[in-house]
Amino acid sequence: MKKVVHPSSTRGNANYGWLEAKYSFSFANYYDPNRLQFGLLRVLNDDIVAPAMGFGKHPHQNMEIVTIPQSGAVKHKDSMGNEGIVAAGDIQVMSAGSGVEHSEVNASAKEALKLFQIWVFPEEQNVSPRYDQKKIATLLTPNKISTVVKPKNEAKDNELWIHQQAYFNLGEFTEDRSTNYTLNQQGHGIYLMVIEGQVSVDDEILKNRDAIGIWDTNEISITAKKGTRLLLIEVPMN
Repeated sequence: MKKVVHPSSTRGNANYGWLEAKYSFSFANYYDPNRLQFGLLRVLNDDIVAPAMGFGKHPHQNMEIVTIPQSGAVKHKDSMGNEGIVAAGDIQVMSAGSGVEHSEVNASAKEALKLFQIWVFPEEQNVSPRYDQKKIATLLTPNKISTVVKPKNEAKDNELWIHQQAYFNLGEFTEDRSTNYTLNQQGHGIYLMVIEGQVSVDDEILKNRDAIGIWDTNEISITAKKGTRLLLIEVPMN
């Protein structure tokens, strides 16, 4: 087993007035040659967007983009004709593929919006752009780690999916609990961030917004404290 620990305090920082951002990996004006990405996970941004402000219309291409609001709501609009609200408790998935333009703006004129913006490199280039979103609560099993987004070839019915052999998982723990996570494929790694609370992973104690990347293993053991919420992303390492 190999690992890298990223304490919350070591993330990149940016304050643009309308946006306060914490960057897990090099992004915008933050550059660290040792933190370009984790496997095919390219971006994990922890954003706070001022009221009525946001990311105006802009293009993306060949990237799988997952957005998870933590508080507040996002007003979404894109060149595919999708328009609506993505609130805390929802998860948004967009495949930029051959090219898409979109805007993501704080839907409130009074309250700040907090969200995770996550990018994963796709396994296929120039696919048709697509959009989807769902309520997270319907996808979770309490006190367990639940897969909320999976690869296209494994998705059934109306499950959320992306164009990559990657698995997005969330855990919400209302009691102290130890659990194991078995990786789905050889050659994968996991990047685990504590949204809030405390977990122990491979003898590392992680608290709010601390993260750990682990690879060269088939399974990890996680001990979560009551009140913990975590994000676990499994991705190919190359």
